[in-house]
Amino acid sequence: MPRNSVTLTIALALIATPLLSACGGSSAASDEKVVTVYSADGLKGENGDGWYDKVFADFQKQTGIKVKYVEGGSGEMVQRAVREKSNPQADVLVTLPPFIQQADSKGLLQKYEPKDSAQVNGADKAPDGTWISVVNNYFGFVYNKKQLKQAPTTWEQLLDATYKNKLQYSTPGVAGDGTAVLIKAIHDFGGKDAALAYLKKLQANNVGPSASTGKLAPKVDKGELLVANGDVQMNYAQSKDMPHLGIWFPAKQGGKPTTFALPYAAGLVTKAPHGENGKKLLDFMLAQKQQQGVSEIGGGFSARQDVKATDANAIALTKLMDGVDIFTPDWNDIDKNLATYIEDWKSATGS
Repeated sequence: MPRNSVTLTIALALIATPLLSACGGSSAASDEKVVTVYSADGLKGENGDGWYDKVFADFQKQTGIKVKYVEGGSGEMVQRAVREKSNPQADVLVTLPPFIQQADSKGLLQKYEPKDSAQVNGADKAPDGTWISVVNNYFGFVYNKKQLKQAPTTWEQLLDATYKNKLQYSTPGVAGDGTAVLIKAIHDFGGKDAALAYLKKLQANNVGPSASTGKLAPKVDKGELLVANGDVQMNYAQSKDMPHLGIWFPAKQGGKPTTFALPYAAGLVTKAPHGENGKKLLDFMLAQKQQQGVSEIGGGFSARQDVKATDANAIALTKLMDGVDIFTPDWNDIDKNLATYIEDWKSATGS
């Protein structure tokens, strides 16, 4: 689901967070009417009209609690939380897999099951209650509909000279969607070695690294790039203001297009300075009213099984996913071997 140097945006107001004691903060800090969210980008609108914008505004109106929002790539957000582990600044962490699993394994998340967590599929939440999906999503690619009359269909097509310096994907290990490129390639090509051999060839056309996936879509829309990676929720929302942006799913030559779920998963930070406010925000994000607006406002898929969206966006998203095979990565294996996969990718591509 965008991803460059960490951008600090304050949704509604900025309230300074006091320094915390090792035991989790002073009572003054705990009583403060603020909650700090560290999040992967994609859910905040380009023009203040995204799902986060609506949810945070409604949350403040209902509770009086203001949301302080910090945005960056999934890996970037986890790294920041790791640096602050002895003195946490965030209350809620939202990232894409496998970074939510990484955050959990590093002890950054505490157990908290939001009020309506029973309505979320078991595969979309941690068995021990440390994280839960708040918006479902799928990995994908984008292309320029004006310059390419038809979307590419296969990975192999991207090796063509047409795409030289017109193709870019965000950096695995830094951006969640960039890591997803590697995960999907390993699946589609039937193993790591074959995937890395392909990505090594693709490097001849690749513009270079990008910490932010979200910054690639505007380049595709303008025609600076013909193809880039992304995810369905973020790119569908962006396409409202980017008329030349189209979404597609690569297939291996001779195979079917594939994708996998790449949800925005949220967890309560260990020793969160405003933990009770964090719990309230997690409850609020998963409440039926907020989940009903996931597709209509944010262009994503509700995390709740009992929410059946029928708005125009939901219908268009269902059509977009028609005929695409959805596979389930082994997230525990990926979490365990991610560092090795990234190092092997760097070696193969010279990145």
